[in-house]
Amino acid sequence: MNSNRRKFLRNVTVGAGTLLTGIDALANVTKDEADKSLSTSYEKEQQRFNMCGYAAPKLNVVRIGVIGLGMRGSGAVERLSYIDGVEITALCDELPDRVAAAQKTLAKMDRPKAKEYSGANGWKALCESKDVDLVYTPTPWELHAPIAIYSMKNGKHVATEVNSALTIEEAWQLVETSEATRKHCMMLENCCYDFFELLTLNMVRNGLFGELVHGEGAYLHDLSRDYLFNKKAYTNMWRLRENMKRNGSLYPTHGLGPIAQCMNINRGDKMDHLVSMSTNDFTLGAIAEEMAAKDAFFNEFKGKKFRGSNNNIFIRTTKGKSILIQHDVSTPRPYSRIHQLSGTKAMAQKWPGPERIAFGHQEVKAEELKALYAKYSPAIVTHIGEIAKEVGGHGGMDFIMDWRLIDCLRNGLPLDQDVYDAASWSSIIPLSNLSVNNKSRSVDVPDFTRGAWKTNKPLDLTLNGGGTTSVRKLAPKQ
Repeated sequence: MNSNRRKFLRNVTVGAGTLLTGIDALANVTKDEADKSLSTSYEKEQQRFNMCGYAAPKLNVVRIGVIGLGMRGSGAVERLSYIDGVEITALCDELPDRVAAAQKTLAKMDRPKAKEYSGANGWKALCESKDVDLVYTPTPWELHAPIAIYSMKNGKHVATEVNSALTIEEAWQLVETSEATRKHCMMLENCCYDFFELLTLNMVRNGLFGELVHGEGAYLHDLSRDYLFNKKAYTNMWRLRENMKRNGSLYPTHGLGPIAQCMNINRGDKMDHLVSMSTNDFTLGAIAEEMAAKDAFFNEFKGKKFRGSNNNIFIRTTKGKSILIQHDVSTPRPYSRIHQLSGTKAMAQKWPGPERIAFGHQEVKAEELKALYAKYSPAIVTHIGEIAKEVGGHGGMDFIMDWRLIDCLRNGLPLDQDVYDAASWSSIIPLSNLSVNNKSRSVDVPDFTRGAWKTNKPLDLTLNGGGTTSVRKLAPKQ
């Protein structure tokens, strides 16, 4: 790492040496030091190679190794098995019984048995394998960046679940490794492939919103009792532990990703700076006390400090747009990603309640909304959308994402999400933590494109010569 990068990381972490991973990282920093770090940007370096718009050589057959076979990984094995031109050649999980379960899925899908890897370091052996082109990794968060970096260094493209990085250092390592190896690093942000999000993105491209002014997104999902404090949900309670490591937003990209694409972030505009504010914890600590009173297993969480119940991040782009991102996974409320777009000619919002689009004071009627879907759903939806609904995965958006990834790799096309998206969208986690711990002071967002955002082209919503990848005949519904 050169001196400029070291200087930037030293400043942004305020000399704490923690790379923003702990909620107490800035506890002993003086106000002057904090103010200096929050206003310091790094001297831009020259980009090694621009991965935005990069088309890797075609892969007629995409050989996939899946690392992490829990809730997300087990579903991915089945979805990927529907796609022609795919071979799942390797399976890995720390727990061998999960590998065995995934093998049964392959057998059910009439797919060959995959090579098995397990144990704490089994993922490294999979990444080193000569029989894998793409590493697909839905593991606990702390492994996403290490696996992605190691995969690319071993000549593999990588698709990593959200979030792709937890620190600014990890985000830069993803960028530099992808540029050096010319291997794709895609964050599997499935919400970018939901039908309403794709509809509004294409409407923006066609000028129906005029100039976008503001966007709002969120991850509002009460996970507290059914998931965070469920002993069977996450191995070693890893996701609950993540709620103890840092304050700020832990999961911003579901709301941010679709808005960033609509605003051409990294492709004509960029996130410039943010402020973030969290409430106190009013929920998780109390639940930990309650659970410990019933079950000694939860005693280690009793009396511990958890992140604030609700977090809000306000982002300003270089071109003067604003984005509001919310995070709340522990208060009782209906699920919502919000997905609100506000432009000079129209607005749209999906959550909560029904989908809404308005070109004035009144939102459009159901029939007009249906007509907008028919006219402005992008090619990927008209091509594969109905099949995706049948295969499933959050209503089909997971399968659209998987199919599109494979189709791009097989046809030598640029991916919809590149390493700069993975890095910048994920950087909001440590940056929100930094702002929260400094009384919501403004924090600069690094330019991971190193200036290339000015000339990078917007996401291409056409199939662009793709669409050739077929899907296996679906089994009849029972």
